[in-house]
Amino acid sequence: MRCTRILATLALLAFCGCSRSATPAAPTSAPSPMPAPPIGTVAGVYRGFDRNDYPGDDAMTALHNTFAFTGYWLTNPPGETANTWQGKREFLRQHGWGFLVLANGRLDAEILKSLKHGTTPADLARSDAALAFAAARSEGFPPHTILFLDQEEGGRLLDEQSAYLLAWTEAVAASGYRPGVYASGQPVPDGPGNTITTIDDIREQVKAKHLHEIAFFDAQDACPPAPGCTLAAKPLATSGELDLTAWQYAQSPRRPEITSSCKATYATSNGSAANCYAPGFPTLFLDMDAASSADPSHGR
Repeated sequence: MRCTRILATLALLAFCGCSRSATPAAPTSAPSPMPAPPIGTVAGVYRGFDRNDYPGDDAMTALHNTFAFTGYWLTNPPGETANTWQGKREFLRQHGWGFLVLANGRLDAEILKSLKHGTTPADLARSDAALAFAAARSEGFPPHTILFLDQEEGGRLLDEQSAYLLAWTEAVAASGYRPGVYASGQPVPDGPGNTITTIDDIREQVKAKHLHEIAFFDAQDACPPAPGCTLAAKPLATSGELDLTAWQYAQSPRRPEITSSCKATYATSNGSAANCYAPGFPTLFLDMDAASSADPSHGR
């Protein structure tokens, strides 16, 4: 997923999402190693992580000592030309992992480009959704698994973005799977004296249009409410959004403009706090997640 940029004229926020695959410089120093308590609940939630690249079978076996669930891509992750998670579901299931099942969405520029070539946002969404639930079936995910669309750009969605996203979620709902969306819970300006989060905007539209219920995976790494790069996850409600399925509370790389108060929890590279690394894996950067279930997509 992509790094932060604010498109003021469109009232959008594009935020960092799942850890990018580019290999970062090795950290020159790191904070004190994070303790790795047993798998289970902390503050009433389960610990998990997500990243674009599959860490490898050996790493995933070891990481399950710390994390209950993992993000799992059905499609090529943002910016990637291949999907290294493909074919790994059964191995992970046998080793006790729960799943947060992800599918790549479209940036506004991509939606507009397709529209210029005669493909409506809704038609593009239905085509993308068909690929996602076909991949879910191929991977062996059971019916009613929640598939989360990666909505990278945030703030109040533009008309074409809403048309794409809601057509995607409705197509998934009709497929026998359940629709979910990964979206920003970071408040951004929305007119004089007002703010909006992408999640709130989507919820309002779903209610107004009487559409299928959507599960939400909240991207909100601002400190506070986020605790930073730590295994000491906080209750989901402290994110600022209610009724969440999962919360991504730490991202790699760190967004310095909203995480200054928790930068000490991130490893340092070239003199500045940068990535969040897995306990015991000083070069394996990731995003930290919390969920109300050890299997938030119900994909076992």
